[in-house]
Amino acid sequence: MKKIAKTAMVVASALFLSCVITSCSNNEAPTKENSEAISDKMEGEEIAVLTDAPNVPAPITRKHPTKMIVNLEVIEKEMEMMDGVKYNFWTFGGSVPGKFIRVREGDFVEFHLKNNASSKLPHNIDLHAVSGQGGGAAATMTSPGHETQFSFTALNPGLYIYHCATAPVGMHIANGMYGMILVEPKEGMPKVDKEFYVCQGDFYTKGAYGEEGLQQFNMEKALKEEPDYVLFNGKVGSLTGEKALKAKVGETVRLFVGNGGPNLVSSFHVIGEIFDNVYPEGGSTLNHNVQTTLVPAGGSAITEFKCDVPATLILVDHSIFRTFNKGTLGMLKVEGAENKSIYSGQQDDRIYQGEGGAVQTMPEDPSTNVPSKPLTKEEKMTQGKNIFESTCQACHQSDGKGIPKAFPPLASSDYFKTDKNKAITAVLHGLSGKVTVNGQTFDGVMPKQTLSDGQIASVITYVLNSFGNKGGDVTPADVKKLR
Repeated sequence: MKKIAKTAMVVASALFLSCVITSCSNNEAPTKENSEAISDKMEGEEIAVLTDAPNVPAPITRKHPTKMIVNLEVIEKEMEMMDGVKYNFWTFGGSVPGKFIRVREGDFVEFHLKNNASSKLPHNIDLHAVSGQGGGAAATMTSPGHETQFSFTALNPGLYIYHCATAPVGMHIANGMYGMILVEPKEGMPKVDKEFYVCQGDFYTKGAYGEEGLQQFNMEKALKEEPDYVLFNGKVGSLTGEKALKAKVGETVRLFVGNGGPNLVSSFHVIGEIFDNVYPEGGSTLNHNVQTTLVPAGGSAITEFKCDVPATLILVDHSIFRTFNKGTLGMLKVEGAENKSIYSGQQDDRIYQGEGGAVQTMPEDPSTNVPSKPLTKEEKMTQGKNIFESTCQACHQSDGKGIPKAFPPLASSDYFKTDKNKAITAVLHGLSGKVTVNGQTFDGVMPKQTLSDGQIASVITYVLNSFGNKGGDVTPADVKKLR
């Protein structure tokens, strides 16, 4: 096994070297501006401030390069990837994605990689911002309880992914070992009001989406590129509800968007906005007025836009089933004065009877696991709120009032007022055809939700005790009877 692992590392290192050589040969000759940046006088020394997503270190204001010391620790830890679903993540800094690192073009970076003594495996780091063997991977193979060090000069400005490159590389990345490093151009970046860090990743678990308990990595699914979860910032609901991003009307927002992969390409889009500026693939090219931008696995993009009107903007991977069924859904809540000339809201609602129709068939994918430990009502309320925000809120709205003529209200609902089983059945098996709620008729399709008995019990308990409803309690056993 040692011989196989050693051979794999040699092959991986050769591939990294090949990529570096190819990249160098395809680049244009250094410009006078770049040469001057590299030769700027080095002054002082700083310890880099690292942040967890969605936060970003403050912009760099100095006009000279410096020695920047980066300390990053690898921690293997069990965390939730969804309420009730745990996973043994391998992390850079204790979170997924890893810490955001911010340096300046021309900085001399002294990089320290530490592997926590509790880790079970060695790890290293490949920073795509590094020109050199393996992006630093060859210099940072770090055993548990050890620390390695190497240095590099940040030659090229841009937004770069970093990731573990220990064999099997795909497995290390799939367990959460990726993050981002920004090399600011020497002249700095245009000023904005808010900056946020959003990084996508795909995860492969033995259990299906929503199956409760501690999940293990599934290599077969990874090889087939069939993830159960596709997530922003490592968890379903990481950017929703109370954790939603916030801005005000008139503010400019910059999103540093990354994609750790290991497999999928992201079609990043913000529902309700147009990107004024996009730096595709995190480079220096500037595009304007962009609706959706591709973010490759192991790549990035920088997007900027002005918040024109109040709204809850929805961050998605527009490979849209990933958003509503696998987890890539975030929110940016914009508050401030309305501007009816930009967006009026609904101005009319009239009867229209078109021809034709469609039949939708919902997939059969039962998830029957029950939590190992029964939750208290308070715990179910907390879990249910998070599930509602990540699964139900887009249609039924944050206040539970739904959308007139489209999605029925859950607030003060008479539909399940005297029979909680009607609510359980709707979530468990879906609902289609005409239904009357609070005197209004709705005719549509609600797909069944691939949630466990415990998760359905929690979200319905939350709804029964929220939005002006009379209260109640649903147990996993109640759900199981109707499954």
